[in-house]
Amino acid sequence: MFTDPIADLLTRIRNANMLSKAKVELSSSNIKEKVVSVLKREGFIKGYRVVVQGKKRILQIYLRYSEDGKGLITHLERVSKPGRRRFAKEREVPRAVRERLGICILSTSKGILTAEEAHKLGVGGEILCYVW
Repeated sequence: MFTDPIADLLTRIRNANMLSKAKVELSSSNIKEKVVSVLKREGFIKGYRVVVQGKKRILQIYLRYSEDGKGLITHLERVSKPGRRRFAKEREVPRAVRERLGICILSTSKGILTAEEAHKLGVGGEILCYVW
């Protein structure tokens, strides 16, 4: 059975956010860690850490909420899926996501980047997800 690890990551964050959970735990992988590091860098989550339990690596993500208890992440959307990959060339990279209130995360030859970072570096790539 084939599953999409990025879609699983986004769904777990979305569900925990709706339930106002403080943290999310899931199995870790390099791509999940890089996507979460972009979310941290852009201020959507408080932080994350990788905990080793025996032979397993567990990714713990600490969610961030506003003063009134609402989640800072209001929308997570997986764009490129295993059955339908979505790519953008350098000039086609989506820049304005929700009037600059959100980000687009790309997998590029320079690593996992936001659309703004990819544009500055002059690279395109696979559009992983939108977050706002």
